[in-house]
Amino acid sequence: MQVTVKLFGSVREATGCKELSVELRDGTTLGELREELARDYAIFAELGERLAAAINFDVAAFETGLVDGDEVAFLPPVAGGAGRCVLSEAPLDPATVVARVSSHGNGGLVTFSGAVRDHARGQEIRHLEYEAYPGMAEREMEKICHEAETRWPGACVAISHRVGRLEVGELAVVVAAAAPHRAEAFEAARFAIDTLKQTVPIWKKEFAEGGDYWVDDRP
Repeated sequence: MQVTVKLFGSVREATGCKELSVELRDGTTLGELREELARDYAIFAELGERLAAAINFDVAAFETGLVDGDEVAFLPPVAGGAGRCVLSEAPLDPATVVARVSSHGNGGLVTFSGAVRDHARGQEIRHLEYEAYPGMAEREMEKICHEAETRWPGACVAISHRVGRLEVGELAVVVAAAAPHRAEAFEAARFAIDTLKQTVPIWKKEFAEGGDYWVDDRP
């Protein structure tokens, strides 16, 4: 059987490939595919258990069996379209994100905007680059919004995130949360940005005075 392997962030850079076509024996598991790739690309062994994976846009356990035609994406640790959840190569407009959640029934409206800092990890930052897994990233952001709206009934949440090159001062992410009361709006917004940093397949590369590097879950 044959599967397509999508690579992102530090894994893409280390392998020099955005996509691989791999021939496998029937019944091969996701973990066995990872082991096979590790023989050719050391980055798979280096990341080890910190490397997640998805099959056809859904995060999957490494015991999962593969079938012919599957699209597998290997997802290095995260730094942390139309509709309410958007990846954008253009500058973000907070007012546009707010408009997706505003209604006359919501008296509380909270926005969080994350901008590119000029210093990080003790170094001067020149610019950043964000890379995402399109399709899966929007799906995961939609899950976050749905979870927030389930936890805080009446809330409405929207997220936009930049991809590509960002200069210092540009907005990387905007979260808007509206709810009947301010407490729910604050809680929903905080939940959304905190969860996004942990689960959405978006990776950040910092270009600093001392060199460039991918930011993941390492200290």
